[in-house]
Amino acid sequence: MTAALAATADPAADLVAEMRALGAAARGAARALALAPRSQKDAALTAAAAALRARSGEILAANAQDVAEAEKRGTAGAFIDRLKLDPARVEAMAKGLEEIAALADPVGRRLATFTRPNGLVIDRVATPLGVVGVIYESRPNVTADAGGLCLKAGCAAILRGGSESFRSSQAIHACLVEGLRAAGLPEAAIARAPTTDRAAVGLMLGGLDGAIDVIVPRGGKSLVARVQAEARVPVFAHLEGIVHVFVHAAADLDMAKTVLKNSKLRRTGVCGAAETLLIDRACAPTHLTPLVTMLLEAGCAVRGDAATQAADPRVTPAREEDWSTEYLDAVISVKVVDSLDAAIAHIERYGSHHTDCIVTGDEGAAARFLAEVDSAIVLHNASTQFADGGEFGFGAEIGIATGRMHARGPVGVEQLTSFNYRVRGTGQVRP
Repeated sequence: MTAALAATADPAADLVAEMRALGAAARGAARALALAPRSQKDAALTAAAAALRARSGEILAANAQDVAEAEKRGTAGAFIDRLKLDPARVEAMAKGLEEIAALADPVGRRLATFTRPNGLVIDRVATPLGVVGVIYESRPNVTADAGGLCLKAGCAAILRGGSESFRSSQAIHACLVEGLRAAGLPEAAIARAPTTDRAAVGLMLGGLDGAIDVIVPRGGKSLVARVQAEARVPVFAHLEGIVHVFVHAAADLDMAKTVLKNSKLRRTGVCGAAETLLIDRACAPTHLTPLVTMLLEAGCAVRGDAATQAADPRVTPAREEDWSTEYLDAVISVKVVDSLDAAIAHIERYGSHHTDCIVTGDEGAAARFLAEVDSAIVLHNASTQFADGGEFGFGAEIGIATGRMHARGPVGVEQLTSFNYRVRGTGQVRP
């Protein structure tokens, strides 16, 4: 390019052209993937897993640069935890791809078949969604999870990671491309926006001239809110995880301690981390103080109602907004409620329909909670941190969906498919 041309170049126009080209290439790749046999898709996933292991040093070096910059900016510890990779997390990504490869092929499944009185035989068959746009922030492992899941489901992916994890995501993406290349699949099948310019997000939300079929955001509340407000294509998303643990009157105290501690403190920055503890008034005399003390001694700040404050002087008063706050930190709000009905009512008012748990030995109470709490994931006597596609046996997840259309809960390979109807006749015509 000459100096004169360079001086008049329009970076915004260049980005639009680049992203449109990315979308067009992904659309073409989606056609090839939709027709690819399972063996070819699985070969790409296996090769990508091998590349992750072989390039682990490069990935960790890139991640160290990302982490150092984030720490220099004074980024919160929970955010750093989501950003940081170590050898175990790289190995987990590789194993995740191999687990996805081991799953049954979701494409071509016969979901239903029926015969009409006129002799027409109608099959409902699973088909890929098409092109999936994934917009995420700090978690670089989403690059591998999303790319792998889309590939298995026969979908092309356009990935746009956050600027804070740009180097890490770039290194991981290179491994996915290596896998595609080894299996003879188009490299555009897992595309990556090659820029930190936030305008790329807006272009993806516009659908890239019809190239993108669905958007999956994975990040903080501000990102998801923007996606839900601006997207011109369907969205699989959750806005936030206001996750509850309810300790029912019939709860075993030791079990309640174990489940609560893991739910809140295993990793505080994940969307399945508990943010509110509800305790049945019937067991508060025996359970409230031990549970609150356990949290405080584990380093978790407690914000509570009057009954909780009376249990320990270290508890600070809970404000109204605490009941609807996703802390993503070592902070929890605690409230004593009058009954199972009151707990369900509290969750309905303040929850986000993400994940909620009851701890109880009463099977009837558990059955009511599981049936009446309208969340994507409800648990009985198990940590809320099981809200994860890998733990569900999906290999990984592209995100958690809390809406009620098509996909709900962890979005795995089956949720990345749609279906069509295949009708076979013997010459029938409609009168």
